[in-house]
Amino acid sequence: MGTPEFAVETLRALVDGGYNVVAVVTQPDKPVGRHQDTLQPSAIKQYAVSKGLPVLQPVKMKDPQFVDELRSYNADLQVVVAFRMLPEVVWDMPRFGTFNVHAALLPQYRGAAPINWAVINGEKQTGVTTFFLDHDIDTGRIIMQEPFEIKDEYNVENVYDGLMRLGADIAIKTIDKIIEGDGHVDSLPQEEMMKVGEELHNAPKIFKETCTINWNDTADNVRNFIRGLSPYPGAWTNMANAEGKNTVLKVFKATLTAIPCNGKAAGTTMIYSGKLLVATANCWLQLDEIQVSGKKRMDAQAFLNGFRDIEKYSLH
Repeated sequence: MGTPEFAVETLRALVDGGYNVVAVVTQPDKPVGRHQDTLQPSAIKQYAVSKGLPVLQPVKMKDPQFVDELRSYNADLQVVVAFRMLPEVVWDMPRFGTFNVHAALLPQYRGAAPINWAVINGEKQTGVTTFFLDHDIDTGRIIMQEPFEIKDEYNVENVYDGLMRLGADIAIKTIDKIIEGDGHVDSLPQEEMMKVGEELHNAPKIFKETCTINWNDTADNVRNFIRGLSPYPGAWTNMANAEGKNTVLKVFKATLTAIPCNGKAAGTTMIYSGKLLVATANCWLQLDEIQVSGKKRMDAQAFLNGFRDIEKYSLH
């Protein structure tokens, strides 16, 4: 059960490994295009169809017709990767249960966007977790975990790709463990994974409003925020001048400097040694890759070549 590209890697590993995948469950095709008149199948459906696997696309997971059809496959185990919340009638159906591959080291970063939030919060390490589904979201008993280093130069795309491959690997290991135990496998309650005094970070869904840059934060935090939303959906800010001209600017890459702002208002722009800098709460932050509304993504140098009055603008 899955929808995006992240889930395809695990399904591919199952198919290539010769596991008996009896069916694939994914979201209904999405309307796309200017008039929403073209239906786009999910990445997982496209792969499943290419391999001749049956595909189920329920609108509602409790739909009796879907539940009956799913039960007819008599699956021993269900594997969930980047899908939706399942009702008990679905996750409790197989004799070996249902496990989820989550892109974080639970109990940290429960929620829909664990990769984004781990990078936004400046984490140096994340990972993948397999756990049995229960009544609440991302709270089930943990089966296995694998760590993943978030290098300083990584953005969400780098971490996503790494966890996608690691997720497929841990899914196979988990399945083998369950098969070897004939459904009996050691698992731990998440409460036992928590350290004393440890703060739990959540990973709620990302919305457009979530992606607004706060220049009043420190340069390091702003840079992590940009990394955590790059390349998609992209951190953004309003660029405005004294005449009231206003446009949206997306920022995809930034570099820390050691230049103090010396009281300059957060969001003030400056060209320094041919570089585009923006004032934060402490130091100037260098913008490297940006996109003005209606234009293509470009490096800051190309932007400055065509936008020489940038210092008349402030970002907010």
